[in-house]
Amino acid sequence: MKSADTAVAVSDLRHAFRTRAGELIALDDVTFTVAAGGYAALVGPSGAGKTTLLSIIGGLEPPQAGAVVVDGLDLSNLDGDELAGFRRDTVGFVFQHFGLLDALTAIENVELALVLDRAERRTRRRRAYELLDAVGLRARADHRPIELSGGERQRVAMARALANRPRLLLADEPTGNLDENAARNVIELLETGRATAGYTLVVVTHNPVLAARAEQRLALTDGRLTTSTP
Repeated sequence: MKSADTAVAVSDLRHAFRTRAGELIALDDVTFTVAAGGYAALVGPSGAGKTTLLSIIGGLEPPQAGAVVVDGLDLSNLDGDELAGFRRDTVGFVFQHFGLLDALTAIENVELALVLDRAERRTRRRRAYELLDAVGLRARADHRPIELSGGERQRVAMARALANRPRLLLADEPTGNLDENAARNVIELLETGRATAGYTLVVVTHNPVLAARAEQRLALTDGRLTTSTP
């Protein structure tokens, strides 16, 4: 179990995929904790298991062996509906490729998370405008993703991730498709949001600037945790 000041507790986690060539071990005996309100960066070469680890912490992939406890919930004990509720109520996701729906405007993309939470329409719209204000995109509310730059799309994705006031924000290469200036803006937004909303932040990144700013650095190599710095 986790203590009151721990948001994420991963213990002896092992995860593997079956391939034609045999079993591919993605995570091998991984153990670490992230403090509540903490800021951790997952780093390592491509194929090291970073995205798999993030998916398991976020309830997108069930742990095969070991324990993952997030916000007091042991994810291995949750069924499909309970995992869906956990993702909706506890976790916000930001992806490298934005994950926005092309047919929806910026504000509709942000509202979508609130639709899934069955929020009343006026409440949804007000909250979505607040978030677009926070990321500096209220004036682009009626634009579709194709009409936005990469940096703007990522900021909309961040607004959507924060719609349900998550206690844990998981970001998978959030600056990976951005130029230096847009990447800097996204980093600032992630950190400002953490300071104001108090969420725990876990980021997968190859960006050395982003990794260096984290309070905790978790380095994975071939599925093993090779370095963990507080």
